[in-house]
Amino acid sequence: MTVEAVLAGLVRIEYRVRALIVERRAIDPAPDDPFRGLYLSDEAVAAILDRPAMLVGSPEPELEELAPFAAAFGLDGLDVGLLLVALAPDVDSRFEQLYGYLNDDVTRRRASVELALALCGLPAADTVGRARLSPGSALVDGGLVVVEDTERPLLSRALRVPDRVVAHLLGDDRADADLVGVLREPSVATVGGAEPVAAALRQGMRLGYLRHSAAGSGRAMAAVALRAAARPVLDVDLSLHLADADSGALARALGREARLRGAGVVAGPVGTSSPAGLIRSLAGLGVPVLLHGTASWDPAWAAQAPLLVTVPDPTAEQRRALWAAQLDGQAAAGIDPVTETAGFRLGPEAIAQAAAAARAAAAGSAVTGTALRAGARAQSAAGLQRLARHIVPAVGWAQLVAPERTLGALHELVARARHRDRVLGEWGMRPGGGRGLGVSALFTGESGTGKTTAAEVIAGELGLDLYAVDLAAVVDKYVGETEKNLERIFSEAAGVNAVLLFDEADAIFGKRSAVSDAHDRYANIESAYLLQRMESFDGLAVLATNLRANLDDAFTRRLDMVVDFPLPDEKMRRALWDVCLGTTLPRDADLDLDRCAATFDLAGGDIRSAAVTAAYLAADADRPLTMADLLAAVDGEYRKLGRLAPEPFPAPHGNQP
Repeated sequence: MTVEAVLAGLVRIEYRVRALIVERRAIDPAPDDPFRGLYLSDEAVAAILDRPAMLVGSPEPELEELAPFAAAFGLDGLDVGLLLVALAPDVDSRFEQLYGYLNDDVTRRRASVELALALCGLPAADTVGRARLSPGSALVDGGLVVVEDTERPLLSRALRVPDRVVAHLLGDDRADADLVGVLREPSVATVGGAEPVAAALRQGMRLGYLRHSAAGSGRAMAAVALRAAARPVLDVDLSLHLADADSGALARALGREARLRGAGVVAGPVGTSSPAGLIRSLAGLGVPVLLHGTASWDPAWAAQAPLLVTVPDPTAEQRRALWAAQLDGQAAAGIDPVTETAGFRLGPEAIAQAAAAARAAAAGSAVTGTALRAGARAQSAAGLQRLARHIVPAVGWAQLVAPERTLGALHELVARARHRDRVLGEWGMRPGGGRGLGVSALFTGESGTGKTTAAEVIAGELGLDLYAVDLAAVVDKYVGETEKNLERIFSEAAGVNAVLLFDEADAIFGKRSAVSDAHDRYANIESAYLLQRMESFDGLAVLATNLRANLDDAFTRRLDMVVDFPLPDEKMRRALWDVCLGTTLPRDADLDLDRCAATFDLAGGDIRSAAVTAAYLAADADRPLTMADLLAAVDGEYRKLGRLAPEPFPAPHGNQP
């Protein structure tokens, strides 16, 4: 639709206004009314009409150029005429004066329903014309005309064309102000597999659902498909948690915007927490709508069945091409972004954002592997922080003291996390049964043997963050709430690219028991849910417990690895004392760590606690750490454990309370 076509249509309206004014003059009973100062007089109207034509053109123009616009909204000639009548005051202010005269009320400067019908040659009682300006009509439901003053009788209600429609008809295609903050820039990532969706769009498909994993992108595929079908893209961010109360107005604004531009709507991510009313409203817009998300399609979301598409995860080569396109040759020599970020499951948009963050961190120099991992980590969602404790990895392999067998198992766990896409995806080694691409391990051992530290080391090695699940926030006394909390945790963790640590895992992964009452039954339901959810999890989960015997055998079978953390022997205790005291703490010459390792049978956590206490004693005395400080700290640690210190044991240091 062009500006010329709109102006041509308004010329027709002007000629009809002139004709109706002539008719009104002929029957005006009081042309010399002394109170005419409150409204337009005949002389004032004559002065307006005596001016040059408001709009230049033919009174009966050809309006074929309006046909695409009319077809998009399902309008016929009468609808277009009524729309132009309502539009006129927004294009030329003199129509306000003339409409006020014809309404016999200068304060009512828009066309009334009665005036619009009259200007279109219809009597006031014409049911067809009245229906065109009532709810359910193409003009009203399409958001092209707003009928105001609903408390008045229908004929005296004013007609208004929304500003967005006026702007479009005059050639301005900026997005509706009501959609600011809801629309986002469409994805520009290039992905494969979109041609079947594009073909369906060309054949008139109106609703599709593109389901993807954390590493895939239904959003990118939807944008590619719409562009291939020669349609602009309106991308709606549903992660804003829009309320159902706003769904109707938002959907109407989106539908109108899509029709004005000839565009398709991309909306997501859709999930179980998305407002159902909003999804139903979007699905019923009557324009191409492509929804995307990680959840399975719920038939309650729409009355019609959508085209269901499973979006494949990008292969290693596709990810490498995405990284190369985004880094634009700025990667350091020998750096393979796919290898450097192997622990992350990033979709095309996340890769683009991670590459941008890495380039910004590099500040014009070559992008290193560290910068790539930092950029990838920055794409993690923050939703998991409400459900688990965020731990930034601060220790490495040098700080982890464990037997060679345990260290070997941990290195194998890292390898599984790095190469799972190749082994389980490209090589097809994933078993059936709906198992995900996740990696899960059980760390078992006495308290203080290094299980949490090992989880932190693994997260640091992979460049991931560590989230420790707060069981107090998970377990709920009400039936079904614990499962809901766990589902939120697993769902968030799948998109966060982090190591998920369940400390004291036996509390929620305990054995199922024979059902003797309702409590046993619901406890077993929780365990059964966890069994299923662990299998479909796509992230990296670590379960830590010092009571392995309490775990259900079915959990153990579903775990990829079980890593034992034994109590340290004398050699390990010696190494632990050295690591825990660090390299910057000043040590006195009398410090005998060999004696400490041989005499005190403590776990690594206890040694760490004693080392910290001894450091405080040395700081308080403002001198290097002495053997007396260390022995006093060990004595306090034995007291905390409720154990007797080995004999003979020197008296506590004088500063020890």
